[in-house]
Amino acid sequence: MKFTDLYIKKMSAPKKKTYIRESDGFTLRIMPSGVKTFLFIYTFDGKRREMNLGNYPATSLAEAKLKYGTEKKILAQGKDPAAQEREAKEERKRTPFIKEFVDEFISRYAKEHNRGWGEIERALKAEIVSRWGKRKITDIKRRDLVLVLDEIKERGAPVMANRVLAYTRKMFSWAVERAVLEVNPFLMMSRPTKELTRERTLNELEIKSFWHNLDDCKMSEQIKRALKLILVLGQRPGEIIGMQRHEIKGDWWEIPASRSKNRQSHRVFLTKTAKQLIGEGEGFIFESPVRSSGNPAKSYEVRTMTHDIKANLPHTPESKVADRIKIPHFTPHDLRRTAATRWAEMGIHGDLIDRLQNHITKQKQGVGHIYNRYSYEREKQQALEAWERKLISIISNIESKVIAMRTCQPDCVNDFSASEVR
Repeated sequence: MKFTDLYIKKMSAPKKKTYIRESDGFTLRIMPSGVKTFLFIYTFDGKRREMNLGNYPATSLAEAKLKYGTEKKILAQGKDPAAQEREAKEERKRTPFIKEFVDEFISRYAKEHNRGWGEIERALKAEIVSRWGKRKITDIKRRDLVLVLDEIKERGAPVMANRVLAYTRKMFSWAVERAVLEVNPFLMMSRPTKELTRERTLNELEIKSFWHNLDDCKMSEQIKRALKLILVLGQRPGEIIGMQRHEIKGDWWEIPASRSKNRQSHRVFLTKTAKQLIGEGEGFIFESPVRSSGNPAKSYEVRTMTHDIKANLPHTPESKVADRIKIPHFTPHDLRRTAATRWAEMGIHGDLIDRLQNHITKQKQGVGHIYNRYSYEREKQQALEAWERKLISIISNIESKVIAMRTCQPDCVNDFSASEVR
């Protein structure tokens, strides 16, 4: 008996289950319901086995023959084809889909190790889950990510392409650690775009324009105040936007280690201008009005500040956005860099600038830091009060004579008090 498509099609449903064998175990089973199934019937360890090769016509005769040939070779090697197929199915069950694994990566790893886990989650869900969500993680190949990154670059988001590569590569490395994968297919992949270190700072005319024109921009009052506060205090945008009332203790803002980028707590002196921008609100100082059902209050995010700047200031030559701030494009972090640059111009020593901005300095890393527990709060206060006077003079057109602060080393704290801005 040699099976043909015509022969199988003409077979009518029998009164009882019927087996028709072609040769060497390749069999067609026909049920009273009319369902026709290809089988590989064989004996292994003295026991009869039936291996399902697929139902006809969903599985064609040619496809069934091809699978039959593969399984017959496995049997010839002394292995049980059905057992191997069961093991493969169980392995597939143990292997998560991308959508499931992204959730696991965020909850078990990113939330614990990255304060910016929210941005990682958004990027992975928008760029990876949307494309691969229903695929098994073991099915993803290097070429898959190359195509995704090309798409992101082509839509004009080269930096996002870099971020997606970094986030996805880390997630797959974690999958190796969790024994989900044997190897990360994205190791040694080069970033799709070379990023240049930003050097943008605002000059005095730009500072004045920023300060006054910001009031006429289309953005929330909270975002306007937060942007100005970055310039006033020179702190990280993410730490500013996440400020909470309980962190403010009198004239000082105490940033907890849990919210600090370098995981070191930090105290920032609050000038009169800073306090005015902070206001009297409780909870999150820059609270977002957007809340999902059942979720507690949360602050705005840095990306909102970045988006609002772009919405009021052309950031590319092709942009059709109305220019409301009237200065070249800048980012929230450029305001922090501007503050540090102006402090240096005023004569504030580099080590104190690092302490004002909570950088990890050589002094803070060395043995000396273990023994030197001086807080430098007096110097911090003097520096920020001097900067406030300078900033007010810039935005109010009042000429000021700046007396350079002595560039002393941290130990000569008494010399610093002689510096001021008149």
